[in-house]
Amino acid sequence: MSMESKESTATTYEKIGGEATVGKLADRFYELMDSVSHFAELRAMHPESLAGSREKLFMFLSGWFGGPDLFVEKFGHPKLRARHMPFAIGTKERDQWVACMVLAMEDVGLDPDVRKVLLNNFFNTADFMRNKEG
Repeated sequence: MSMESKESTATTYEKIGGEATVGKLADRFYELMDSVSHFAELRAMHPESLAGSREKLFMFLSGWFGGPDLFVEKFGHPKLRARHMPFAIGTKERDQWVACMVLAMEDVGLDPDVRKVLLNNFFNTADFMRNKEG
């Protein structure tokens, strides 16, 4: 198999640098959420300690990006919409989540082409979590 063929079949997990980069992305996402006032409503939906949320995001992203399916192994099917139903999520919360992830992806240095694809996927998933008007 040529290098080009290997690269085209690589998972997102492999393309971005695997576990280390997924960990940096989850870390940076929650650092930003915790420190940028623009994300205050999003931050308010989370517990005081973000450690558990960060670990769950890391585990979820690992599998979602094509790496080890850590979240499913520990918690079962993600059932994202059901797990987020207790939280009032509208366009403002969706947009804060997506903006926070965009900054995190930039800060950890993900390739712009990968970021573009991920942004589309993240937006669609975040939009699916909406459960209130506005």
